[in-house]
Amino acid sequence: MRKVDVYYGDVFTGQLVELAKGSYEFIYDDAYLADSNLPSISVNLPKSQKVYHSDHIFPVFTNMLPEGANRRALCRMNKVDENDFFGMLEMICGMDAIGLVVLKEPKI
Repeated sequence: MRKVDVYYGDVFTGQLVELAKGSYEFIYDDAYLADSNLPSISVNLPKSQKVYHSDHIFPVFTNMLPEGANRRALCRMNKVDENDFFGMLEMICGMDAIGLVVLKEPKI
């Protein structure tokens, strides 16, 4: 099982989990849900206590991945398979992101 923490700016939002290859879930943090001033991170993931399940990584996260030559170079440099989307999400943890959704390594 692999995990990444999701932030909206500096605010912990929830966690994206790869349960197994082809099985993913996203769960909002209770404190994030309680703050009515904070938005959903995606129209496909409205704020809810529900656990979102999918056979594919949710689009809001795959849209964060580098493309083309940048993807190849980063994957080669970090020894990550270009077909391992979750591995690439782990690879970009802590990197500057376009927009307010940011991924970080999970706190232990």
